This record gives sequence, structure tokens and C-alpha cells, in this order.
Amino acid sequence: MKRFTPLVAAMASAALSPLAASAQPVDPRLPGVWTMVSLEVADANGQMQPIPYSGQIVFTADGHMAVQAMNADAEAPDTPYTRHGYEAQYGRFATDETAGALAFTIESALARDLIGQTLERRYEISGDQFILTPADPSEGFHVAYERQ
Repeated sequence: MKRFTPLVAAMASAALSPLAASAQPVDPRLPGVWTMVSLEVADANGQMQPIPYSGQIVFTADGHMAVQAMNADAEAPDTPYTRHGYEAQYGRFATDETAGALAFTIESALARDLIGQTLERRYEISGDQFILTPADPSEGFHVAYERQ
């Protein structure tokens, strides 16, 4: 299973197996627009480094999610999630609020190889701040958003 890197967020239907049986379609704290305030990615030595990204993630109350993000460096090499420094995808998501788990099933993406993938993420919400990290720590990223 491919994993989503720095940005994107996570979408999936409520019946996804990666989430516990207690999964609900949507954590009621998530719906709305969240703007990225920071992105850190692990370097080859495992040290977190800030990356000059900007972007937004949007969650709807009925389980839809959309992510768009851009690297300030237009010459940044493509990744499995970006093209020309840009990342965009949308699809469905489900959450397990108790576990802080989110699964995102990608329905459409700029990087077309992502379509159909389910990305597992961990999340925390504190007030107007939303933190997204990978379920698999070896993916090595940390993204912070603020509610708009």
C-alpha cells in the first residue's frame, strides 16, 4: 500500500478495515477549511526539516476530503504525491476519534498513481489547530494546520 507523504491528508469510507470497528464516518471536530501553517519532513538522517509548503485541507460533514498543497520551489523533483511541486487529491475519509486515526481513500489526484489508494494517518485537534502525521512513522512527516 502506498502511503501519503507530507501532505495529504487521508480519506476513506467508514467501512475501511484500517480503522477500528468503532470508526465513525466523521469526527465532528473536523469539518471545515484548515490552512497549512507548517510542514516538516525527515531527512536521510531522520531529522525533521521544515519544508516551504503552503496548502489547505477541507473536510465535509458527510465524509469528503480535499487537499491541495504547493512547494515554494517550483523546480522541486516530482514525488509519488506531487507534480512540479504541487499536490492535489480528493476522496472520502473516515475517522476513529478515540484512536486519533484517519483513513483517506483517494478518488482523484494530480499524481494519478494515488487514485484508489487508502492512506492511513494519525491526527490531533486542539482548539483551532489540526496536526496530521503518518500512521507509519517511517514516512517521517508532520503537518500543522489552523482552522479558517
